Amino acid sequence: MPRILLIDDDEHLAAPLTTYFARFGCTLESAVRPSEGLAKLRAGQYDAAILDVMLPEMDGFALCREIRKESDIPIVMLTARGEVMDRVVGLELGADDYVPKPFEPRELVARVQTILRRQRSTPAAANGNGSNGTQLRVFDGLSIDLDRRQVLRHGERIELTGTEFELLALLAAEPGKVFSRDDILNRLRGHEAELYTRAVDIVVSRLRKKLEPLDCIKTLRNAGYALAVARSEPA
Repeated sequence: MPRILLIDDDEHLAAPLTTYFARFGCTLESAVRPSEGLAKLRAGQYDAAILDVMLPEMDGFALCREIRKESDIPIVMLTARGEVMDRVVGLELGADDYVPKPFEPRELVARVQTILRRQRSTPAAANGNGSNGTQLRVFDGLSIDLDRRQVLRHGERIELTGTEFELLALLAAEPGKVFSRDDILNRLRGHEAELYTRAVDIVVSRLRKKLEPLDCIKTLRNAGYALAVARSEPA
């Protein structure tokens, strides 16, 4: 049963959401303060976190930044004002998705379920373009283990968020193929996105920084993105 942590200072929100998530086979726990939420994340095993933007002690953006220093757990941001800039900032900091308030509980559950499904199964893996159906993609300086969801850069493991990993796995499934921004959104998000191309650009930018000094994601103007790196044989 997936275990979700909600960090929101609205004490009237946790109880109904806990009941609603349980209907869909998820355990929802809650914290009203960021410090309490961070302590719970460090002490327990959670499958995803839901963060409100407007919080005491620190806002949801600062909290997301703190979590990303220690964990690649999937994060959904609740943006009370529904402003595009709030969502842009959240994605830039490493959030995987966003839900504007007010929201329907079913929508929030659906967003979390989509992220958890992505964590369990890599869409690019279904293509199985490696020899003997292997789920290991090996390139010059880069190794992607789809089964373990692990990425090595020159032999050193790098931590990616769920969305970053899925993007890299998608590009690695067909090296050299140009994926448009719409292709990427449709393949990875699983629902209509309000940020469209900006959301994809933000995730690509985050991924590029983590892959440095490798320069393997190429931008083709007015077309999209492609993985441009030579394939190697697994050791």
